Amino acid sequence: MVLPNSTIKIQPATSKDIAHIQHIVSISWPATYGDILSPEQLNYMIDLIYSDAALINQFNQGHHFYILWEQQTAMGFIDIQTLNDTDCKLHKIYLLPDHQGKGYGKILLNFAIEKARQMGGKALKLNVNRYNKALGFYQRMGFKTILEVDIPIGQGYYMNDYVMTLPL
Repeated sequence: MVLPNSTIKIQPATSKDIAHIQHIVSISWPATYGDILSPEQLNYMIDLIYSDAALINQFNQGHHFYILWEQQTAMGFIDIQTLNDTDCKLHKIYLLPDHQGKGYGKILLNFAIEKARQMGGKALKLNVNRYNKALGFYQRMGFKTILEVDIPIGQGYYMNDYVMTLPL
């Protein structure tokens, strides 16, 4: 997808784009979670979710990654998956911190919403850390909190999230 009158485009990612995804994560995760998670948990989660093997496994499990490019620079990405006959899940949406607050997140989220519709979804779900500043963004975009969860991820760590949903 190339946006009109723009140097921005959103393209499907493949395993060849893993380095771009990892680069975005290496900058956005410390900025997003540095005040929420311990450095040990942050590093553990990055290794758990974003190692080459973990990302390849996600691609193989039906996760659809899309990268937002501005000219030749990867600025952000999403990961969306069909869960069942009615729900899609936005597993990830991240932007380089310098580009937050400039409308890129809204572009990516609207793209994810459209992809979920194309995948046959009737609702788009996501998990967000309860202390993540993005919570307000999701609320402004129409998502409603439906559940509070504490998900064990190993080594005594938990993801303390809200589950949010947006009817499509």
